[in-house]
Amino acid sequence: MIALSNPKAEIYFPQGSGDDLHLEQTTHLGVGAHPDDLEIFAIHGILEAYADQNKHFTGVTVTDGRGAPRSGDYAGTSDETLVKIRSSEQKKSADLGQYNTQFLLNYTSSSIKSPINPDLVADLKNILTATSPSIIYTHNLADKHDTHVAVALTLIQALRDLEPAPRTIKLYGCEVWRGLDWLPDEKKVVFDVSEHITLQENLLSIFESQISGGKRYDLATLGRRLTNATYFQSHHTDTASHAVYAMDLTPLINHPEMDIEAYISKDINDFAADVRERLKRLRKGSV
Repeated sequence: MIALSNPKAEIYFPQGSGDDLHLEQTTHLGVGAHPDDLEIFAIHGILEAYADQNKHFTGVTVTDGRGAPRSGDYAGTSDETLVKIRSSEQKKSADLGQYNTQFLLNYTSSSIKSPINPDLVADLKNILTATSPSIIYTHNLADKHDTHVAVALTLIQALRDLEPAPRTIKLYGCEVWRGLDWLPDEKKVVFDVSEHITLQENLLSIFESQISGGKRYDLATLGRRLTNATYFQSHHTDTASHAVYAMDLTPLINHPEMDIEAYISKDINDFAADVRERLKRLRKGSV
């Protein structure tokens, strides 16, 4: 079985047991920072595998989620107890979503940030080698949560370090702690997630420690998906009822020499240029 650096790491098989051959079935891989991140940003891959027996979603949750805010019934919950609760919630979600495998690497958030953690790089390389996915979902590079961006950067490093270099993998950075509405339309990757809305609701509702703990991620996430679909195009009727936006990070693994900051800065600069051009064009002739 695959070796992992952290002695607290777990490999959970919703079907009860698995091995390296089981991991090889993976077609879609999600790599997220915290328990419940996968259900927010990687729902496209989860639904693809749920609907097609020839596709298999594997989830990787990097941290143990101990630093989450808490209130109400969870206000007095200790970090150690919260870790156990969130791990249990992630496993229940893997069961309901019929995931192929769920990795819980159980790093602390502080241990994977600045600089990139070499143990996590090694773990992700081992997971990538064992699963050989075609599509990978992770956090986008403009996310405002440091741990999310750290996970994305570490994943990119792991993919760049693979030998032989991956040439058929697609890597997408998706929304959690910053939407991608600002991304120029020609740069948006739009995933139609209109199917299985009840399943989506149920997957999010499993994370009771977050919802009752003071964060209505369930309502906000489904609302964002509805908003994305409705506001994507102003002059066309909707073709999807729910959508997830992503940025294509594949060039960063196909061209490892590419500067990551420059790559995302171009998207930001293109957005700024679009705003300026529209204002300039529409103000022509005004007094």
